[in-house]
Amino acid sequence: MDEGELVRGYLVLGLRLGRLRAGFVDSYTGDPALSRMVDNEPRLDPRALATHARQLRKELDGSELSPQRQQFLDAHLRAMECNARKLAGEHISFVDEVEQYFQVRIRPGDEDAYAQAHRDLDVLLAGRGSLGDRLADFRDTDEVSPRRLQGCVQALSSALRDRVRHRYALPEQEIVEYQIVTNKPWSGFNYYLGGYRSKVAINADMGHRMSNLPHLVAHESYPGHHTEHCRKEAGLVHRRGHAEQSIFLINTPQCLMAEGMADLGLHAVVGQGWGRWTEEIMRDLGLRMDGELSEKVEFAAAGLLTVRQDAALMLHDRGADQDDVVAHLRRWLLVPERRARQMVRFLADPLWRAYTTTYVEGVRLVRAWLDVRAPGEPLESRYLRLLDEPLVPKSLEDQVRDGVSWLAA
Repeated sequence: MDEGELVRGYLVLGLRLGRLRAGFVDSYTGDPALSRMVDNEPRLDPRALATHARQLRKELDGSELSPQRQQFLDAHLRAMECNARKLAGEHISFVDEVEQYFQVRIRPGDEDAYAQAHRDLDVLLAGRGSLGDRLADFRDTDEVSPRRLQGCVQALSSALRDRVRHRYALPEQEIVEYQIVTNKPWSGFNYYLGGYRSKVAINADMGHRMSNLPHLVAHESYPGHHTEHCRKEAGLVHRRGHAEQSIFLINTPQCLMAEGMADLGLHAVVGQGWGRWTEEIMRDLGLRMDGELSEKVEFAAAGLLTVRQDAALMLHDRGADQDDVVAHLRRWLLVPERRARQMVRFLADPLWRAYTTTYVEGVRLVRAWLDVRAPGEPLESRYLRLLDEPLVPKSLEDQVRDGVSWLAA
């Protein structure tokens, strides 16, 4: 099987799985004739699609594709096979399912670390009442009303775009359109439309805060998902002919890479001092925030990163009752019941049930990889590789291990 036929088979397989699971194809910007062909086919049995994935993996070894492209396709075909097996009703343990999707093996977090995060927050938010009440009061003063949400998002997007366009040479015609929505299981979502255009939906139900919004906009747009899609479409697809990058599939290694990279977007383009930076933007809009304190609180709360993954394990690995999962989230994340139940709604969704791992393990892996860069290598050039190269979690893990060994030597 030649290179073109193998990649075409990969694209067709992804589109066929998308016929069976709504939302599985996050974006497709390739040949529209291929999409029309699949849309007009009878829907295939998922077991046949699992077999097709295994067959394509076998063809990789004898292909003329570069080792990096082979590694990318092998990881994604393995994830697609697992998706097809799940759709066929096959029992796969939750931990194994996550590993097949994202190339990481998950385990529960450390409650001692959560307790330390609570102690750190207790010092920052000293006062009367429980820590949960004090954190709620702090977040109430930080909250953006739904009517101000669009303006805040646009202001932050403009400020981040100025930095990203200068550093990462985005195409002149790129554009992001923002839309405020409700009744969604997520806080924000990037719909990449192709041609360097994105529509970003922001869920007003989530109660967005001034200290959260710069992370969200960086994540979805600059230098996160929108920037990645633009750079890969211009570079990998159009200049290098990597047609497999014209499709983005949920529950594949692409997602862990993309979410980890996007969650560290603000770190890459603004870095330390982002709280004061945000405070100045909000001041221009007539809003007041304590940027320095907000940054310290967010840093302390990062010690609770794995709590949501714990909740997924409770729900899908241990068969816990949803009320017990809500209680766990409320205890450690110090969130109100409404917010905890919104999180459980996301975890319980058939498409998104494993997805929380992409944020948790994605951030940990990508941050570790950014931190082991060579002496003199700027953070922004290291981050650019995430935007431009077809990297997978396993390759980052290997480089982190080698980098740590090199540093130790």
